[in-house]
Amino acid sequence: MLQAILFDVDGTLADTERDGHRVAFNLAFQEAGLDWRWDIPTYGELLTVTGGKERIRHFIDTHAPTLPAVNDLAGWIAGLHKAKTAHYLELLQRGEIPLRPGVKRLINEARDVGMRLAITTTTTPENVTGLLRATLGDDSPEWFEVIAAGDIVPKKKPAPDIYTWTLGKMGLAPSETIALEDSANGVRSACAANIPVLVTINDYTTGDDFDGAITVHSQLGEPGAPAETLAGPAPDNGVVDLQYLSGLLDG
Repeated sequence: MLQAILFDVDGTLADTERDGHRVAFNLAFQEAGLDWRWDIPTYGELLTVTGGKERIRHFIDTHAPTLPAVNDLAGWIAGLHKAKTAHYLELLQRGEIPLRPGVKRLINEARDVGMRLAITTTTTPENVTGLLRATLGDDSPEWFEVIAAGDIVPKKKPAPDIYTWTLGKMGLAPSETIALEDSANGVRSACAANIPVLVTINDYTTGDDFDGAITVHSQLGEPGAPAETLAGPAPDNGVVDLQYLSGLLDG
């Protein structure tokens, strides 16, 4: 029986990657006097690496950009990533990153019946609470029993650590939950923790391999604007709601 919904953030709650994080990275690079610029295709390539600091390091290793003279590369990367987070939060506060269709509806439906909610993401805690407050209200972080984010576990997705940590905190079995993800790395992470997973794709993940997911959709859907089901069972009304999620687990 479904007891809790576990939400990924970037690309799942909102289309944060292309128009949020990518833009914020470029602003941080400019601020630091770097001539780096991550265009849309480059950022799509970098998204195969999970975690912002890890993404910067991968870019350095694979693209060999010009670097300033620094003694502590890891510390310099952490500072650059901190500046990026500040720019990202400014974008949120200006209302430039809305929730994806159906997200607010599903969260409100879950809250109305006392369904337990959690966040399971590799993005920083500040990014999570910033998005929630900007889109759902100042008290919305309190709606989530657990916000598992950032470096709270040593290994990020596709490792299962973030999910197993969350299950332990909530005292739940994998079969009592469902994960909402948008990427192959997210699906691999949830599946490795034996958690059923539903996918909503976005522009960056449309070509990912979602092997192991129960079902794949274009979005969660709204009344009058149904989601397209790309794999697995489709909701009767085209809307991913609690009845549909519970049915996926029962099936």
